[in-house]
Amino acid sequence: MKHYILTLLLAFITFTSFSCNNKNVEAIELGKDQCSHCKMTIQDSRYATELITEKGRIYKFDDLVCMEAYTRENSQKIGNAKLFVSDFLTSELFPLEKAFKITGGQVKSPMNGNIATFKNKNEAIKEAHRLQASVIN
Repeated sequence: MKHYILTLLLAFITFTSFSCNNKNVEAIELGKDQCSHCKMTIQDSRYATELITEKGRIYKFDDLVCMEAYTRENSQKIGNAKLFVSDFLTSELFPLEKAFKITGGQVKSPMNGNIATFKNKNEAIKEAHRLQASVIN
């Protein structure tokens, strides 16, 4: 009996963990995914961003300024969404609040937000120098 209950409990935990809404980032498919704000096809992974709502709905953007505009215009709809940005050097998505940003110079993003984000502060400083940009945080 004990073994039966343990098996049921394990099956339940496994089922609920797989059936929960997605709360993780989803890979951006360049040339296929569309920006949820401006509707342009996402072409440059270095500037791509992603928003995940509390319910697990995923919105993708081609530029940080598109995600910012979308969050302003849809604040009721998205609630306490998680915001992710791409590392300029690796295109890996990571939380916006951990980002180091640069702007200006040769930083040219798809919708002219012209902000590049980095996971690593030293890399942001090095790229800012290389691209004649400024670190903004």
